[in-house]
Amino acid sequence: MADDKDVLRDVWFGRIPSCFTLNSDEVTEREAEPYYLMLPRVSYLTLVTDKVKKHFLKAMRTDEVEEMWFEYEGTPLKWHYPIGVLFDLHASASALPWSIIVHFKSFPDRDLLHCPTNSVIEAHFMSSIKEADVLKHKSQVVNDMQKKDHKQLWMGLQNGFVTFSFGFDCDERVFNRT
Repeated sequence: MADDKDVLRDVWFGRIPSCFTLNSDEVTEREAEPYYLMLPRVSYLTLVTDKVKKHFLKAMRTDEVEEMWFEYEGTPLKWHYPIGVLFDLHASASALPWSIIVHFKSFPDRDLLHCPTNSVIEAHFMSSIKEADVLKHKSQVVNDMQKKDHKQLWMGLQNGFVTFSFGFDCDERVFNRT
């Protein structure tokens, strides 16, 4: 089990060096510097949008800003997939940092779901956890958790699971219960 715990620790703390660049067609005020972040593999792009948006709004006229979305090599990145999954699907063979293009215009309605608020992300995340619990435990674990445990799990995701013991405890309860 110690080896499994080491692997889980690596997954929880896994980060992907990333470079966000504003789409060149959308620069309106002045050239925007790229924005570099170490993205947690077990998080979602929408949880870093506030930082990215704040950085790039300096180069945009506010009247030209629509819903923000991301792409990699022409493919819109789905906000409801974990960052690690997106990277593995689209860019794992690429050189690092992962180059992500930021858009504020022309939202691809046919390819992406809209994500208006963080509460939508939270609801999707908890729904995914409940779905995994149903498949593995027939709803025994997540339904037995208190509301504060759900909130703690969500806060952990938002904060990058700062402490491994917290993430490991949740992982143990949800995924490794027999």
